[in-house]
Amino acid sequence: MSQYTNIDFNNKTILITGGAGFIGSNLAFYFQENYPKSTIVILDMFRSGETLSNGNLKSFGHYKNLLGFNGIVISGDINDKKLLKNLEKNYKFDYIFHQAAISDTTATEQDLMIKTNVNAYEDLLKIAIKHKANMIYASSAATYGDAPSPQTVGCENPGNVYGFSKLMMDNITAKYIKKNLDISIVGLRYFNVYGAKEFYKNKTASTVVQFGHQILGGNTPKLFEGSDKIIRDFIYIEDVVQANIKACNPKKSGVYNVGTAKPRSFQDIADILQKELGTNLGTNYIPNPFVGQYQFHTQANIRSTIKNLGYKPRFSMEDGIKAYVPEIKRLYKTEVKNGK
Repeated sequence: MSQYTNIDFNNKTILITGGAGFIGSNLAFYFQENYPKSTIVILDMFRSGETLSNGNLKSFGHYKNLLGFNGIVISGDINDKKLLKNLEKNYKFDYIFHQAAISDTTATEQDLMIKTNVNAYEDLLKIAIKHKANMIYASSAATYGDAPSPQTVGCENPGNVYGFSKLMMDNITAKYIKKNLDISIVGLRYFNVYGAKEFYKNKTASTVVQFGHQILGGNTPKLFEGSDKIIRDFIYIEDVVQANIKACNPKKSGVYNVGTAKPRSFQDIADILQKELGTNLGTNYIPNPFVGQYQFHTQANIRSTIKNLGYKPRFSMEDGIKAYVPEIKRLYKTEVKNGK
């Protein structure tokens, strides 16, 4: 049994959308390792060559995130209503972890963003209700935009269509919670997540892995000017998994922040990495092209998350980076140097 919950997920059927992505694949292995008799169904629109207008990949799902996984893998698009109908008919889900989304905050395709993030979520929620499956889904700190710290649920001001789409998901949730359904619905507003299995997000992967690979390549890490004053709430992947598991049995359905409430600077990341990697390359400061459209301070207000989910962050940034460094080194050797 897991340290996070007293729920026994053995003999339960669990759907993870976006299961070949960063957070989804970590959840898949959590269930596989802790509950070997659970049935895990992954739905993911695995990457193709298709890109968005900003040049980034439309889907970051990658088979390498699932090497060693022995559950059910389905390739498909959550916008495909026929596919959703088949899922509804062929399975009886107990839990749905909805991680699939257009998650690129710089994407400008408003039509695709709303269809994928908002409308498909409601379609999945209807399946959850029919199956009496608890729904846990990925919301985002992007809903806050430039709202002042600490960011608190109810004080949203999205600055891009991605943040807007996640806020619309949360609004749908509020509407369904009022119906007093037999299921719980929990939205988790992730702050800056880093850790294993994020590498295939390419340019949208965290600065932790990007700085790590710059340093391993013998290069001085590139930081925006004033990076000692650019403060973010960085959260290690294992604490995000913890929040998802604890959200399966909440005291109260709703939307909750998932962060550490202890923001750190980009300079801190570079300094901790250099200490862990045994280098002293200094830092290279470059002008910040995003002034005016950039969050300079994020800090999650996690009081209600602690109270209603029993969540408590376990990893400081020092702990998280230390735990992550062996994987950063492995990726550098197998992926970066080989240019795969």
